Amino acid sequence: MHVLSTALFDRPAFSHVISHGIVLGSDGQKMSKSLRNYPDVSEVFDRDGADAMRWFLMSSSVIRGGNLVVTEEGIRESVRQFLLPYWSTYYFLSLYIGDHQPTWRTDSTHVLDRYILAKMHDLIEDTTAQFEALDSPMAAQALRTFADVLTNWYVRRSRDRFWDGLDTDALDTLFTVIETLSRLAAPLAPLITEEVWRGVTGLESVHLTDWPTPEAFSRDASLVASMDRVRDVASAGLALRKAHHRRVRLPLTRLTIVSRGATDLEPYASIVAEELNVEQVSCVELDEGTIGDFGIGRKLLPQSRVLGPRLGGAVQGILAAAKEGNWRIDQGVVTVGDTELLEGEYLLELTSTHADTAVQFLPDGGFVLLDTTVSEVQELEGIARDAIRWIQQQRKAEGLKVSDRIDLIVGVDQSAREALEKNEELVCRETLAVSLTLTDPDPSRESLSVGDDSQITVAVSRRDV
Repeated sequence: MHVLSTALFDRPAFSHVISHGIVLGSDGQKMSKSLRNYPDVSEVFDRDGADAMRWFLMSSSVIRGGNLVVTEEGIRESVRQFLLPYWSTYYFLSLYIGDHQPTWRTDSTHVLDRYILAKMHDLIEDTTAQFEALDSPMAAQALRTFADVLTNWYVRRSRDRFWDGLDTDALDTLFTVIETLSRLAAPLAPLITEEVWRGVTGLESVHLTDWPTPEAFSRDASLVASMDRVRDVASAGLALRKAHHRRVRLPLTRLTIVSRGATDLEPYASIVAEELNVEQVSCVELDEGTIGDFGIGRKLLPQSRVLGPRLGGAVQGILAAAKEGNWRIDQGVVTVGDTELLEGEYLLELTSTHADTAVQFLPDGGFVLLDTTVSEVQELEGIARDAIRWIQQQRKAEGLKVSDRIDLIVGVDQSAREALEKNEELVCRETLAVSLTLTDPDPSRESLSVGDDSQITVAVSRRDV
């Protein structure tokens, strides 16, 4: 090709080249028509779509010269990783946008809007660099990560703003993000991005528009770093809830964040409280001298492979002393017995010394503590919130619009009755119920367990107001 191009046009045939690996069938052998060791392409297109196959290939190691085993499970995974959350976010916007005509803008002052727009700035820079380097797998990874932040953080934490229908900052920000994300993902998923982009803009084609530029979005590295730390805290808190069998809809009293720079997270305490359904969030600066006050201890882990060349046979004595707790820290210097350890020769690990302390350690070396005790009032509210979720499902099953007001009849046993009576205002507000009637459970309707052992049935009807 180079010889012909040079002879004909006096230039090389191409300036960049990708050398891909071998595509293997589900049996691990080279894909072959005679062996038929691959999923039927027509079935894959009909079931998962052509974009699923394209994303699977373009995001895989085969683009980097590695081998790739083609399986139906792998193709479906590409749907789960990006295509499904991307489409779900578009559907969410179309559901709540109503009569509002969205505007492409990046000037919202709401902290969650500023965060997702700053993340978009970073995404544009990242994906542009990866595509220019012909590294589509890394571009796909960046898009997957952003889609997870968009759906599982921004949209979920902003849901109440969309519910009101009057927060144009939220609507315009989500419109802007989806429109821009469609342009970035178009090379990897050309069909679904075309559908979404046309749906949000009403214009001809995403493939005829310009590539996004990061300058259209503000960089805010400090906000992104802080909010990413908040997301780490939220993940740790959810892990604690799961480990201690405290469902998320059950309100708890307190979460304590102990970390270096914890005070930087105080402006986001309300976001953490809402995400984890706790009444109070405390941010405490990590102090080596006071971590014991939280029921947290430290464990010294000498690194024998690193210590060996310097200390030889003395390493075994150091390991034994560290295990017995015969070590100390003085002005940042770790001493085991009479031997000072140098940086890189040991690890310090935080451990819980209190059997009843719910603790989860953070990537930055800090930890979070969750008070898992539950009062009677909290238990009743938890039952009410479980009921709210079931009522919302029944609204959807009845084909009601998100803005429809309803008359609500809930069949309850005694424990659930008390929970809904004491939280009637909460139930009506969250479900848009104009009236709430409590009766005995209706045996003709499907029932749902709420709380530990309560049973409820739900009937909803639209109220014209």
